Amino acid sequence: MEKQELKTEWCLLQNQFDCYEKHSLYIKLLSVIVLVAAEISDVITLFIVMLLMVLWLQDAIWKTFQSRIETRLLQVEKYIAEQSEERAFQFNSDYQRIRLNGLSLVNEYALQSIRPTVAFPHIVLILVVLVQYVLY
Repeated sequence: MEKQELKTEWCLLQNQFDCYEKHSLYIKLLSVIVLVAAEISDVITLFIVMLLMVLWLQDAIWKTFQSRIETRLLQVEKYIAEQSEERAFQFNSDYQRIRLNGLSLVNEYALQSIRPTVAFPHIVLILVVLVQYVLY
């Protein structure tokens, strides 16, 4: 019975993991739209840079949440492969044991933000705005 519950948990977590990926792509698309709108309206300001930085940080936070799901997914896959007697549906309990606070949490977000899959296209968009801001 426990193996079936682990498989059910895996399916639920994998579905959520994929949803987080999709929403991260939406955040990146919104950043592109912000830059295009700024270009079209000819409003290249530091406010646009700040807005793009907020979206970049939001993407990093989103990917941090996704990475927590990934950790549990890998545990569940291991339990299934090993025919383990571990209990299913322990995502929140596991997270509670390793939960970060304060600067450690901010550090986790910062580390996510510099991963290439998160930083692109945010850093490129910010550089485009900064170059245009300086040159014009």
